[in-house]
Amino acid sequence: MSTVSKQVDGRGRTSSRREITYGLIFLGAGLLIFGLFARGGAPEQKTAFVLNPAGESQAIPVSDVVVPSLTALYVLALTCVFFGGWQLARGFRRVNLALGAVAALFVLAFLIWAARGKSLNLTGLLSSALLRSVPIALAGLSGVLCERCAVINIAIEGMMLTGAFAATLMGSVAANVWEWPKWAALPVGLVSALASGALLGLLLAVLAVRFKIDQIIAGTAINILSVGITSFLSSRIMAEFEYLNRPGTFTPFSIPLLANIPIIGPVFFEQNVLVYTLFILLVVIHVMLLYTRWGLRTRAVGEHPRAADTLGIDVFKNRYVNVTLGGMVGALGGAFLILGSVGRFDELMTAGKGFIGLAAMIFGNWMPFGAFGAALIFGFADALQTKLAILKVPIPSQFMLMAPYLVTMVVLAGVVGEAIPPAADGQPYEKQ
Repeated sequence: MSTVSKQVDGRGRTSSRREITYGLIFLGAGLLIFGLFARGGAPEQKTAFVLNPAGESQAIPVSDVVVPSLTALYVLALTCVFFGGWQLARGFRRVNLALGAVAALFVLAFLIWAARGKSLNLTGLLSSALLRSVPIALAGLSGVLCERCAVINIAIEGMMLTGAFAATLMGSVAANVWEWPKWAALPVGLVSALASGALLGLLLAVLAVRFKIDQIIAGTAINILSVGITSFLSSRIMAEFEYLNRPGTFTPFSIPLLANIPIIGPVFFEQNVLVYTLFILLVVIHVMLLYTRWGLRTRAVGEHPRAADTLGIDVFKNRYVNVTLGGMVGALGGAFLILGSVGRFDELMTAGKGFIGLAAMIFGNWMPFGAFGAALIFGFADALQTKLAILKVPIPSQFMLMAPYLVTMVVLAGVVGEAIPPAADGQPYEKQ
């Protein structure tokens, strides 16, 4: 290996160019905090972080946190500079954790600067970030299920959009035409969304597994199909019959005891049933993928399908099942946008969340909890632009709307080189 890409220090440890780049990034973050946020600040300004939710909550009340803005920004800037110096001089054993810490410090500095002389409801911001991350996390889980068996699912966006439309239409029919009660009508919409996702997942599996069509092209075709069908039907049906675009939403409810925990309780345990479903899916998929025979076979099919076939594993059946399940999970993300959030369908309302979910999957290294953690980052960026508009931060609103997509590009540019997909990802299998 060339001396340009690798250098050996006096202690015999190897310092790569990437590690040096991390050190410079840490230093740059500290200098940006000083130059953009701390410089020109007034010493008397303070920032208040409200830790109690705005509405009614079962959480135990806690006092607000008030910090002197300028002092806190100086401390955060110096901490990032220290991280950068340490990385350049000695190097962190787990540099990714250091990167996450510096990113968190930078975001905290930004919040302190944005809310200087004002107050920011931190609990409300985190709750909003969680809700906005749910569809992205479900899209990421859909990608994990598919790509772990070596099928690239570009069609998640279309699955989400179709799931949202099916949930709206059938939920509205059950509630407003059949006049079923809410507790019966909403599950009809949810089951309809899952059925539509299963059909699109099966279609992708047939195209990719049976006919061995290029998986990127097949997924793109399904996306175009979903956009065309949902846009046409919504303009012909929902625009004319408004009562078919009012399915209702699931009511949030609290989990006893857990909802009493300050900050964490209102954020995680005062949500609707679809958010709790995400938490359950995270645990179930993680356990099944890593600790069950199905998960072992799925990973074997994704890494070396010929060896798996030699051992008697039905590669085609495994991919059919996984991609169909992935379609259902993706459609569940679309159903959340309707039944767990806005309560009505609009054309192209997914707004790229399926593709952001794929970025979260890559950032999370094709693991369920990794994808969820990445989705929280994207959800936080999305929620932050709304809060900053309320605080009247002197940043153009267009840049705030770009925040989630900018984070997506930064993540892919910085992480995709390190993330290692399943070895057979995207490759059709020919049985011999």
